[in-house]
Amino acid sequence: MTRTPPRVLVASVLSLGALVSVSGCTLGVQAQQARAQAPAASHSAVPSTTAPAAPGPLTEEQAQAALVTAGDLGEPWEATQGAATWRDGLLKATADAPDCRRLLDALYTDDLFGADSGPRAVTGLDDTMDQAQLRYQVLALDPADVDRTLAWMKTLPSTCGRFTAVTERGAPLHVRVGEAELPEVGDARQWLRVAFTGETADGEQTLLSLDVAVVRVGDDTIALTHGGPGEVSADATTAFVQVGVQRLADVRKQARLPV
Repeated sequence: MTRTPPRVLVASVLSLGALVSVSGCTLGVQAQQARAQAPAASHSAVPSTTAPAAPGPLTEEQAQAALVTAGDLGEPWEATQGAATWRDGLLKATADAPDCRRLLDALYTDDLFGADSGPRAVTGLDDTMDQAQLRYQVLALDPADVDRTLAWMKTLPSTCGRFTAVTERGAPLHVRVGEAELPEVGDARQWLRVAFTGETADGEQTLLSLDVAVVRVGDDTIALTHGGPGEVSADATTAFVQVGVQRLADVRKQARLPV
């Protein structure tokens, strides 16, 4: 099954500045304006010996402010109406190999990191034209724990490149796990592309694709799952990551500005 890419978002991802809007101006335009307005550095100035203050721990309010929104992405994205029907039908599955079973559990629960006590903000968005969903999270986690998860994700195209899963109703699913390359954003990152093929309860052939991306930015982490029937757009997933990292940087910068 070939899935038509999201009309508006995919048309916009090649120009990231046209994708994101904050108070009527794109984050990209704001960054360009800031650079243009900044005074040129004086070569004769005495360099400051004061180190920049380290950012404090992410708060719940900051995590919430750093979430992407339907307004950022434009049509046809809107606030989610609930879990898609394909979640229980295909993602509620198991496998024999421990790593593959762990991956399936993480995809179904939208949680790669397990229980944690740090701030966490979560949002869901629906593509009303193509039945895709975006699950987007901003988390404050121990960087070492995040890096261990990223290292585990990197092994999955080898350990779980192709495997068979079994759904809750006993139907077999053929699963493929591949790796894609994210832009050089943040301090560490990983992107998996997961495809499920099998039959629906009505005996029809089906294809479900999921992009799973994680980016660690200092002590903060962005995690997203972009999935839907057919093939999901890699360009859209890339844009989600770029928008999200810029939004998080903007929130962090705002917190450091003097009041």
